[in-house]
Amino acid sequence: MNRNRTTGLAIVAALSAALLGGCEAPSLGQLFSGEKTQASTEVSGQKPQQEEGTNVVKKKQPSLEETIQMVDGVPTVTNPAELTVVVNKKRALPADYIPSDLVEPNVPFPFDEKVEKRMMRAEAAGALEKLFAMAKEQGIELYAVSGYRSYRTQKSLFDTYVQTQGAEHAAAYSAVPGKSEHQTGLAMDVSGADAQTRLEESFASTPEGQWLAANCAKAGFIIRYVQGKEDITGYAYEPWHLRYVGTDIAEEIMSKGITLEDYFQQAETAQKQ
Repeated sequence: MNRNRTTGLAIVAALSAALLGGCEAPSLGQLFSGEKTQASTEVSGQKPQQEEGTNVVKKKQPSLEETIQMVDGVPTVTNPAELTVVVNKKRALPADYIPSDLVEPNVPFPFDEKVEKRMMRAEAAGALEKLFAMAKEQGIELYAVSGYRSYRTQKSLFDTYVQTQGAEHAAAYSAVPGKSEHQTGLAMDVSGADAQTRLEESFASTPEGQWLAANCAKAGFIIRYVQGKEDITGYAYEPWHLRYVGTDIAEEIMSKGITLEDYFQQAETAQKQ
């Protein structure tokens, strides 16, 4: 795959400096400094299953209760780098968490600026390229709109929502800093060519939205905030918000019409039986 990337240490250093120094997050141009290397889609320690002889042994997923702890009074996840990390209004990421393997997927964007929202974690970026290639083969034109979002950026965005559209709207459509999936580097908001349906619920009824819902799991993505599950996810229906979890889990979630939270609860129940 041809993509711009930088080393994890360079990104961590640059973005951490922005967070601590109170300045704007650096652009991709600053981060990449013109150096290109081949992206790896392998994430250390993230193997969902392994072979033992002729038997396939699936990795046991820890329960939600096993991956949370209180940090300064905030319920904070203990596995922020896991591909299956669950982040929601009740489960925050560490404020200083920055993925170490952020890269820019080689897919179309509806803007030219080299900014942080172009990036995703390496494995998710590779999967997004696969998804977009599948769509193109079937005559579907997709655009990546917003991916990685730092803690600082999320804070600025949330505060703007509150000021311009009110606290209730902000709570339904935006996350409190630290509680956004975008900070994981595993999420990407997607649209079609029509800007009128971009990041709008009406996207669900477009050919692109319908194709996405039917096919995203084939590349390891789920529609994270599904209709009718607002009481579970904590967020309004967002047919444009993709979350990478890997093919096996994605296909199970999408085929059952459940949420990521449901998946873990059902897995925990099954393990107790």
